[in-house]
Amino acid sequence: MSMRAVLEVIALDAGDAVAAQAGGADRLELVTDMAADGLTPPVRTVAGIRAAVDIPLRVMLRLADGFGVGGAGGLDRLAGVAGEMRAAGAEEFVLGFLDEEGGVDLGAVERVVAALDGCPWTFHRAIDRAADRDVLRKRLDGLPGLDTYLTAGAASGVDEGLPTLIAEAARGGEPGYQPQIMVGGGLRLDHVPALLTAGIGAFHIGGAARPGGWDGPVSVEAVAEWRAVLDGVGV
Repeated sequence: MSMRAVLEVIALDAGDAVAAQAGGADRLELVTDMAADGLTPPVRTVAGIRAAVDIPLRVMLRLADGFGVGGAGGLDRLAGVAGEMRAAGAEEFVLGFLDEEGGVDLGAVERVVAALDGCPWTFHRAIDRAADRDVLRKRLDGLPGLDTYLTAGAASGVDEGLPTLIAEAARGGEPGYQPQIMVGGGLRLDHVPALLTAGIGAFHIGGAARPGGWDGPVSVEAVAEWRAVLDGVGV
């Protein structure tokens, strides 16, 4: 009996969150400003969403476009924001920082993770911009709370990244490869069968949950369609 696949949906507000949960989402990623690929939402938004739904939430810790932290000042702000989010009831997070050479900024990651104090977190699609994915994974191996990589397998999206995702899934027992692979970034329903066959069990959607585009709300029906495909119903 295989485990039920995890479906994570991006929520910008409480309305999105309620619709995503109604459609069958297992978890939400909370962000703001999708024009910048998702930044840290206001604390009051997180608190409002937390009050509106009872599924797990992962809060984005990213204050500016790109994958840098913005120097020592930016890092101080990020660590402070992490503390504020925890005080508002957030228990799970999303983060990822690279240096100018495309390596993981381990110092920044460790500083923010220390502020999370053991909370579970996802290393996001910064991995798809890394100079060397394997080196990044091995450098992050064993960090407290790291349980997921959100990745398309390639910077351009799942169409190009599919072989990489399948190859990484096959390495599940190796150092750096224990965290769950959550596929997101140009993910379509027609990618799902090959990913499920490869043993990948977590999927992340943003625009795919919004038939009206990012200016429109999450659609219960769109999320439910993904839920049905992931559950092997009506495929």
